[in-house]
Amino acid sequence: MVVAYIRPDKNFDAAGEQLQLINSYASSKNIVIDDEFIDHTSQNKRLSERTNVTDYFKSNEGVTLLIYDVWVLSSNIEDLIQMFSCMLKKEFTIHFIKQSVIISQQSNVVLVLGLIDQLRQRLQNESKRVIGRPKGSKSNSKFDKHINEIISFIKEKKSVSEMARLIGQSRSSLKDYIESRELKQVALSSLLPQSSENAEEHLINTISCPN
Repeated sequence: MVVAYIRPDKNFDAAGEQLQLINSYASSKNIVIDDEFIDHTSQNKRLSERTNVTDYFKSNEGVTLLIYDVWVLSSNIEDLIQMFSCMLKKEFTIHFIKQSVIISQQSNVVLVLGLIDQLRQRLQNESKRVIGRPKGSKSNSKFDKHINEIISFIKEKKSVSEMARLIGQSRSSLKDYIESRELKQVALSSLLPQSSENAEEHLINTISCPN
């Protein structure tokens, strides 16, 4: 089973932005998404309070998880380590789209540690910046629930008027949404981070050792 896992966080990226890149990635790899799990639990909640998440993943095994970035799992390092440990124990395969890496039970342990350390560094940097919506961040939209349909319609070369009629929304609002979310580029898989043959090595090299 292939699951797209999304968790909005006011300090990072909205659900719609994550889903855009996940859909684009799946399309480029010919991966069929079987389920979408959107975790709306507050980013301030610890894993022990996110029972919807823990119950969902406890009940599954051997899942292929598509996820935009490592912080989506958790922005708490202790919880992230626990989630990695449990998911790998249950033979999950996890695709991190932003980093262009895939981890599983067979992965180099340094690669897993590199993902954890990358989050540590980002959180450290985020703590120094001014509080507020990140530059370029987009709020959630009423169209987000239709995003898969819209991307499919674009691939089928339907007009904006036809798409609006099919989902029961106004043409002008839908046109603005498509443009603001760059969904034409998403449909053509042109918004994905540029992956390289040495993506794993690059990630490992980002590990920061104490001075």
